[in-house]
Amino acid sequence: MRPRAQNAPSGTDRDTPSKSQRKRDMLALQALGESLLPLADERLQRMPISAELIDAVRSAREIRAHEGRRRQLQYIGRLMREIDADALRAAMAAETGEHRVATAVMHAAERWRERMLADDRAVRDWIERYPDTRAELDALVPRARRELAAGGPGRAYRELFRTLRDCLA
Repeated sequence: MRPRAQNAPSGTDRDTPSKSQRKRDMLALQALGESLLPLADERLQRMPISAELIDAVRSAREIRAHEGRRRQLQYIGRLMREIDADALRAAMAAETGEHRVATAVMHAAERWRERMLADDRAVRDWIERYPDTRAELDALVPRARRELAAGGPGRAYRELFRTLRDCLA
């Protein structure tokens, strides 16, 4: 077999992706579109996607038949070719990051509340970090403790959480 010359045409144009690559790209867009299904409508509205794609996602959520759902996902994949996928990925990453931060703040506020209700040292530690919350905590912590002792969490318990969460956020 004779080696091919450097400048000889290869039979395919190197500037266009292969059929296999185009199919992988299409399936990746379809998977990205499928990741939109669990998002709430308000989050969908914030994404950089068309109204037609939002309607297609809403329709796909309602389809229970396997083949119908598969075809709707293919349709979503086709619509995805018309949008900027990188911008959508960035928006979804930002949305996920914001959600994670909000969840972490909420968990931290819950831990602080539990520590404060169990131990006065936790209240002092909090006031050292956030001295402007002293007046609220002096009123809320004893009320929340009384509510818990009386049989369950009540209004002061929830207000304490909101105060801590707002301060941490």
